Amino acid sequence: MEDSTSDIDPRLLEILVCPVSRSSLEYRRETGELISHKARLAYPIRDGIPIMLEAEARHLDEPNPADA
Repeated sequence: MEDSTSDIDPRLLEILVCPVSRSSLEYRRETGELISHKARLAYPIRDGIPIMLEAEARHLDEPNPADA
């Protein structure tokens, strides 16, 4: 199984948007997340696949469980 922080295709990052705010996303390699600053959500990347579900996203004001 690949590390959850594995790189994703840059072309995919160009077309992905936040499903909540429809805004662009910032890729954070160190946390393995796509960040929507407008919606204040962090979408996880698992096995190189972005999980773009609001129910799976972490609110930015919550601690990252990967840091624990």
